Amino acid sequence: MTLSDEARERLADVVELQPTKNGELQKRWGMESGSEVHQYLENELKEYYYRDDNSLIRATAEAAELVDVEPGVQADEDGDGTPTAVRVPELQAHIFEVLAGPEEDGQSVVSVLHAVRDAFDVDDDVSADEVRSALQALRRKGVVEVIYTTVPTFRLAVAREDIDVAVAS
Repeated sequence: MTLSDEARERLADVVELQPTKNGELQKRWGMESGSEVHQYLENELKEYYYRDDNSLIRATAEAAELVDVEPGVQADEDGDGTPTAVRVPELQAHIFEVLAGPEEDGQSVVSVLHAVRDAFDVDDDVSADEVRSALQALRRKGVVEVIYTTVPTFRLAVAREDIDVAVAS
């Protein structure tokens, strides 16, 4: 199957952001809905992606080779599934830098939002919803965990120094 330039770029996004959801790709690709993303994936990239047991979108090994992009998550070589590197959008990288460590108390979404605004030159228009979405994306990548209390809080699932974070373009 020959891919257009657009399809190749979008496949690179799937490889880079995996594991991901329709909503993340919708935002990246400027589409109107998750349904539009699903249709695109089925029509243009069907051979190069699959959904895992949690319905998250992942690229096939062939896709990663085809676009020559590092996957969104690189796991430890000992096979325990612990990530050693992640490629994430800038907001997620900022959150990773300021989020409470694995041994600390978790932080609420609003607390993380304020920490990001204090530490980085981030627009005031970054919303709590965007931070919540970014935290959930980091959770899916295995580097953030949720602590369920009265208000869900978040903290790193791994030591900050054990993960290489690269900002995806």
